[in-house]
Amino acid sequence: MNQDDTFELYDLRVEVARCEGKMVCNHAIGDYFELHGENLYIPDGKPFSIYALAALLPLLPAKQRPTHVNDWMTTDTDVACPDPHCGAIFRITRTGKRTLKHADVSAVPLKMDDSQ
Repeated sequence: MNQDDTFELYDLRVEVARCEGKMVCNHAIGDYFELHGENLYIPDGKPFSIYALAALLPLLPAKQRPTHVNDWMTTDTDVACPDPHCGAIFRITRTGKRTLKHADVSAVPLKMDDSQ
């Protein structure tokens, strides 16, 4: 019986990579946040627009997981700001891997057998 409940996720860095037009948020090129497991880290004193964050959030769990080398989720890293009047382009970069335990991130018990 397999008793290992570990899995791997990529750590991510989401950075303001460039601007194609006018930047209307309080971002500056080079501003970033990081995602480690389920935790978001924004450097002290740096703002990050909730509207930009709302557009990026649905992509982050998928970018954290291993994907096929030909999958667009592997190759496509740049995301435009959702505001049509803002030219910010955000880059999502995988920065490392982290091993997590199911029991540490979920209250739902695993069925531990070899058929999973």
